[in-house]
Amino acid sequence: MSTSAVWTDRVRLDQIGQGIERHLVAGAEARAGLKQALDLAELSRLEADLDLKPAGAGWRLRGRIQADLVQTCGVTLEPLPSVVDSAFSVDLVAADPARSDDQAFDLDPDGPDGPDIVEGGSIDLAAYVAEHLALAVDPWPRKPGAVFEAPAGPAEPSPFDVLRTLKSDK
Repeated sequence: MSTSAVWTDRVRLDQIGQGIERHLVAGAEARAGLKQALDLAELSRLEADLDLKPAGAGWRLRGRIQADLVQTCGVTLEPLPSVVDSAFSVDLVAADPARSDDQAFDLDPDGPDGPDIVEGGSIDLAAYVAEHLALAVDPWPRKPGAVFEAPAGPAEPSPFDVLRTLKSDK
């Protein structure tokens, strides 16, 4: 399940004008969907302050996300509470109908990210909040001091064991 299908708050491009500010609060249904999409044990709060303004040939979306969540420790499987307080900035440009989808882009993997292309005449602010929440969540949560210890078991046979038996036959 993608995070964009879970929660939406669209702004039409013709509504932006000189800029808009929004405070988004995810309701229970949106938090439940994001909890499942991000494999969280709990998502009790998700809020974002957003500022969308014209910039250059497009727009700049700046936001600050605040969330209270619980992940599961990957080692102990115990609950691991976490607080997210993360800022982000994204440049956006309207889709260019003259550009074909077959045109190649010259992207520098070490350079700055290019602008996101806005299609359909609107920007989904909630989708950007969900995306940046997903980026802020620890992909490998581990409680402090938790150490993985492999269970003791039979040693795997070495491929060189066959050679040792050949040598001992001589």
